[in-house]
Amino acid sequence: MCLASSFLFSQDDPDLFTLDANYFYGTILEHNPDISHLITDHPTGLILSYSKKTYGFKAWESRYNYPDWGFSFIYQDLKNEYLGENYSLYAHYNFYFLNRNLNFRIGQGLAYTTNPYDRETNYNNNAYGSDVMSTTYIMLNYKKENVYKGLGFQAGFSIIHYSNANVKAPNNSTNTFVFNVGANYLVDYKEKPDFQPSTEDKKFTEKIKYNLAFRAGVNESDVVGTGQYPFYNLSFYADKRINRKSALQVGTDVFFAEFLKELIYYYSVAYPERNIDPDTDYKRLGLFVGHELFINKMSLITQLGFYVYYPYDFEGRVYNRIGLKRYFGDQFFGAITLKSHGAKAEAVEFGVGVRL
Repeated sequence: MCLASSFLFSQDDPDLFTLDANYFYGTILEHNPDISHLITDHPTGLILSYSKKTYGFKAWESRYNYPDWGFSFIYQDLKNEYLGENYSLYAHYNFYFLNRNLNFRIGQGLAYTTNPYDRETNYNNNAYGSDVMSTTYIMLNYKKENVYKGLGFQAGFSIIHYSNANVKAPNNSTNTFVFNVGANYLVDYKEKPDFQPSTEDKKFTEKIKYNLAFRAGVNESDVVGTGQYPFYNLSFYADKRINRKSALQVGTDVFFAEFLKELIYYYSVAYPERNIDPDTDYKRLGLFVGHELFINKMSLITQLGFYVYYPYDFEGRVYNRIGLKRYFGDQFFGAITLKSHGAKAEAVEFGVGVRL
């Protein structure tokens, strides 16, 4: 009986996955002239991935045209003596378009770099201020799976971003544009089922929800050597689901960034000609609008805000936030987000919250 149940379950959801490997060759983009001395050759590397296939056995899978989810490893030789080599681990999603021939992947994770900035031994590396960094990559491939007995191929391009998000200065970061080519293998390809059509009701409504989030972490100003300090951010916002995928948000943030308090004092002493009052309030208050994209128990949030209380001018009054949330049940969530001013990162925020 147990064997029969197991057999029936395997027919419903065979739990298939693909393994793929890509070699890449590219160039570091000069997004900031301060890193021009670090661009001396063409980086090369390897991307290895595991991707779990979906076929619509869960409701969310058909909403996104049966994406994959999985994990990636990237090795990159940056071809520069000051930058060294990077080793990275990611969680990723694969999304498919054009009759599943076009594959878009986005991955987020952590990287270890072998040669970070050091004031005495590696002061030329102003891109990586710490040996552990956050990293994001996107990949766009023409992809064919199961061409012959589970084997397939892919080719396209990727952008790989490394930054410690001002956890420690310096943090000029790098963005590498690469061309990649590789092969993939669908494990147990003979068990591949048909894609299951959606059975969800197209109409979806949900009342307005109210969210409270607490975010914290450590960061440092761009002035090397001023030190790392904790920050605490509190957010309250309302959201309204407009369909099964999306919700719109509006709310307020309060920011308590100790590094800014230290930076104000530093400039008041080091540059008296700027006439900065050392007692200037370092706290900020912002209003924001945002969007949340729900993907199973995960969601992607994007927010754009404006400081309405802004006693000290730091990077401008407009700020943005992007990140991931993971729901635990219907109400509680954890989040990792990046707060920036345009392309200039201020902090990686680790948060918890409740949605009521």
